[in-house]
Amino acid sequence: MNEYQRWESRYAEKEYVFGRAPNYFLVSCKSLLPRKGKVLVVADGEARNGVWLAEQGLEVLSIDFSPSAQDKGRLLAAERGVVVAPAADAALQFERADVHTWPYRESTYDVVVEIFTQFSTPAERAQKWAGMRRTLKPGGLLILQGYTPKQLQYGTGGPKEIENLYTREMLEQGFAGFQDMRFVEEELEMHEGDRHSGMSAVIGMTARK
Repeated sequence: MNEYQRWESRYAEKEYVFGRAPNYFLVSCKSLLPRKGKVLVVADGEARNGVWLAEQGLEVLSIDFSPSAQDKGRLLAAERGVVVAPAADAALQFERADVHTWPYRESTYDVVVEIFTQFSTPAERAQKWAGMRRTLKPGGLLILQGYTPKQLQYGTGGPKEIENLYTREMLEQGFAGFQDMRFVEEELEMHEGDRHSGMSAVIGMTARK
């Protein structure tokens, strides 16, 4: 089973894999968000984060490669009263895409968000992060969270391959040249659906291009 089949199978389940609520670290960054602007959410899955960002008055593009996930994202948006494209006044747009090869257009987004997208190999991650760097406008905000290597001790979610887990040094190198880098490394109880449940070791980062 390849990566696409694995995730499509997960998202085909009736329940929301990571719950309906937005990621807690993303919510903690609310004060950093612009009052208006364009946001790209990378590998947004069932769109719990994209829907929340649209609720903040932002113009959001949610990309993911799973049609089942995006179908559930549209349902979640409808439940929350978020207008979805192609409606003229849409706050949220979905695009099916491989986040590694998607054409990240230069200086397009005011905010780029990547939350727990750790299925990428190191080579894919480099390609994805290069695209994220490119598509963020100068002065734009990057918000990112993922598991650290210590997560392997907990086994409560995330990849089993240590090379897919994030460290501060990895993030500093991946986004070298960004300003105002801030990191939050913590171990805490997470309850974001069945897949992220229990004690977890995570790192969050915000930075400006």
